[in-house]
Amino acid sequence: MPANTTASSPKKKKGRRARLLVIVLVLALVAGVGYATYWSISTVRASFPQTTGTIKVDGLSGTVEVRRDSYGIPQIYADSDEDLFRAQGFVQAQDRFWEMDVRRHMTAGRLSEMFGSGQVETDAFLRTLGWRQVAQQEYDTLLTPETKKYLQAYAAGVNAYLKGREGKELSVEYAALSFTNDYKPEPWTPVDSVAWLKAMAWDLRGNMQDEIDRSLLTSRLTEKQIKELYPSYPYDRNKPIVDAGGIDPVTGKFDPDAKPSDLSDGSGSSSGSGGNSPAGAAQGLNSQLAALSRTLDTIPALLGPSGSGIGSNSWVVSGTYTTTGKPMLANDPHLAPSLPSLWYQMGLHCRKVTASCQYDTAGYTFSGMPGVIIGHNQDIAWGFTNLGADVTDLYLEKLSGNSYQVGGEEKELKIRTEVIKVAGGQDKTIKVRSTGHGPLVSDRSTELEKVGEKAPVSTAPDRGAGYAVALQWTALRPGKSMDAVFGLDRAKDFKTFRAAAKNFEVPSQNLIYADSKGHIGYQAPGTIPVRAEGDGTTPAPGWDPRYKWKGTIPFDELPYEYDPGRGYIVTANQSVIDAKKYPYLLTKDYGYGARSQRINDLIELKIQGGGKISTEDMRTMQMDNTSEIAKLLTPYLLKIDISDPYVREAQKLLEGWDYSQEPDSGAAAYFNAVWRNVLKLSFGNKLPKELRVEGECLNVRPADSSAPDDELSERVRECGERDTESAQPDGGDRWYEVVRNIIKDEDNAWWRSPASRTEPATATRDQLLARAMDDARWELTAKLGKDASSWSWGRLHRLTLKNQTLGTEGPGFLQFVLNRGPWNLGGGEAAVNATGWNAAGGYGVIWVPSMRMVVNVGDWDKSRWISLTGASGHAYSAHYVDQTDKWANGELLDWAYSDQAVKAKATDTLKLTP
Repeated sequence: MPANTTASSPKKKKGRRARLLVIVLVLALVAGVGYATYWSISTVRASFPQTTGTIKVDGLSGTVEVRRDSYGIPQIYADSDEDLFRAQGFVQAQDRFWEMDVRRHMTAGRLSEMFGSGQVETDAFLRTLGWRQVAQQEYDTLLTPETKKYLQAYAAGVNAYLKGREGKELSVEYAALSFTNDYKPEPWTPVDSVAWLKAMAWDLRGNMQDEIDRSLLTSRLTEKQIKELYPSYPYDRNKPIVDAGGIDPVTGKFDPDAKPSDLSDGSGSSSGSGGNSPAGAAQGLNSQLAALSRTLDTIPALLGPSGSGIGSNSWVVSGTYTTTGKPMLANDPHLAPSLPSLWYQMGLHCRKVTASCQYDTAGYTFSGMPGVIIGHNQDIAWGFTNLGADVTDLYLEKLSGNSYQVGGEEKELKIRTEVIKVAGGQDKTIKVRSTGHGPLVSDRSTELEKVGEKAPVSTAPDRGAGYAVALQWTALRPGKSMDAVFGLDRAKDFKTFRAAAKNFEVPSQNLIYADSKGHIGYQAPGTIPVRAEGDGTTPAPGWDPRYKWKGTIPFDELPYEYDPGRGYIVTANQSVIDAKKYPYLLTKDYGYGARSQRINDLIELKIQGGGKISTEDMRTMQMDNTSEIAKLLTPYLLKIDISDPYVREAQKLLEGWDYSQEPDSGAAAYFNAVWRNVLKLSFGNKLPKELRVEGECLNVRPADSSAPDDELSERVRECGERDTESAQPDGGDRWYEVVRNIIKDEDNAWWRSPASRTEPATATRDQLLARAMDDARWELTAKLGKDASSWSWGRLHRLTLKNQTLGTEGPGFLQFVLNRGPWNLGGGEAAVNATGWNAAGGYGVIWVPSMRMVVNVGDWDKSRWISLTGASGHAYSAHYVDQTDKWANGELLDWAYSDQAVKAKATDTLKLTP
């Protein structure tokens, strides 16, 4: 028999066995995926809510109607306030109870009860902050009886839904959780709702990270260099929100002698932070403060990343300049992407507004909280952006046993014991220690136990083993923000709007306003401290009574505006008011106004020569993708003489570019890669290692898998290696100002960078820009392929929506069930369409306009809105991500408000009866 016809050669048998093994593995994989898909879909469907017919709900006094449109957005109709909020609790639990349950466990520091030992450290830190305790104090002592009644009704509605349901009847996540523990949800309480405002306050707490970072910088940089990295706000170029602050709209008078509202800390003295600390107590804390920074980062894992880009846009235009003759108001808060979205769209309608049924409002709500947070009623509309007030300070505390020093006195620490229950593990007991300034956050990190050992403090008391670090934060004092929510929902005019805003103590926000009578306005609310010494930019000596909070800015002295002559108001996290015109310090760490000034410019451009702004114009402005740093830097990049043909090919992309970061733009992809490398080369290797964040590791071959030539291969390898070893700033608009201030100084020291394997050191601006262009070329070759004409920004700048619990930490098949994406997006860091990315870690989208709305004041049914995801928190629901494609494309949905319009759009109607 010829050798080539042998049927039983060992080689062929081995090949058949290999193929058989592959087939078996493939079939097993398909079967596994099939089972996982069957399990997930069947389990999810078990939790889908009933949206038609009739359901009996205990405690209702009358029939409530719930109308849902084709996107599942509910509008609730009732005859009493309590029925309205009871139904709100029931309906939100139908769609979002898992999200609500996780939120309340987070705010109470009880995540370990759901997810096991991996959450113990996070729980310990949250217990130390004591959000839940403060929320309980607010509920017990400060909130009005009316607010408590609404909170109780809401909780009763949630519990009416929970009654008789558990596991997969609530959501697929509970079914998955049952594989690892026997967790079962407990009844909802009013305090669970109040506590969520603490979480939002944490997300929007202001400059604590900047305070830490400035202290860390002192180890390697001079005071002059640090100031260069934190430039002054450019008032000459980027307008603040208001021209004057604390001005009475009737008398036009400002009272510079107003006394601060009292804010006693109960300790006999208190300390604010002092950038001008004569003791120099903020120095030498590098490793300890870096550890605190890492500890802080464990908390936003559920709320979103911190960074200079997080903020929001809002603006309101007077009817003088609109096509309708009435005001128009736009808002898009920027937060971390999550699935489901943080916001839940809803309408709350009394069939007839009376003393016993006061609400006819619609907008964006938080699952787990009654009322509408952002939206409109029949008379007014309002929106929020983060004011960024400095409401947190860190202190070094001199401890001796169970006491701490204040002036010449020793005061006893407050100590409480907390027990953290752990699913599938042993309970953990911790001690929470507090001074009069606040909890000792350093107790939650082993690296921080000896804080301050290296602090070169000459005039401080004997430090012994070092200092502890305490956190003073306005949100850790009971307040009335929950009262403010209901006050806004039923406000009728600017006077009642301001009265409601007075109670909105934390988080401190910019509130914009418009009413059906044609007025527009702005109010800065919040509990904002007045420091006796220091400016809050670096940690302060807690033992020195001079560094105290001596009160808060009186509400009547907080900035506001009413019908300004310019005819519009823009808030986008810029400075509220020129610091030279205002007697109080709000913060030294505003955003730098790149977004806000772009919005101002777009409005001015539209209204010049008698032009009018339409709803579509407002929407278009929200989607503006212009890069302000590209406008500054691109002309310099185009002047660089590039000899390398590969890099020259990339440089040509910038020729004629309009600086718009569209998803299909190759120029935007290349420019942002250049910008990232400019930051890395100019600043990354000069910053202390404690500040450095590792960049993402790059693939060492092009995305198109074509074999590059030897030179290209070496360049890609070099780029990949360098990226994993280096770090850089986050790239927010503070860095725009840093670079703007040095761009004309060709020999500035910041342009110097060390040599690499393939490139020499740089000494001038143009040398560094050329090297950044070179590095960016090879970086994008590795990511997007050798052909620069095929590059696009959207392929780099992608959004993946992840369930913030099991979608990030759960098994792979469950992540497949819960997560969605990616979407290729336009926009970018500090653009109006603020799809943020962090230059220290890559180009992926890490914060977004979490919703967008444009309100046609007075003609409410012509308003438009959109959410990042959808109404439902149930995977595979038709409303899980049914708004995301439209959101990504910049589209808005019709927003029905009147009874007639809501009826016309209703696809499902559910009756809740007593």
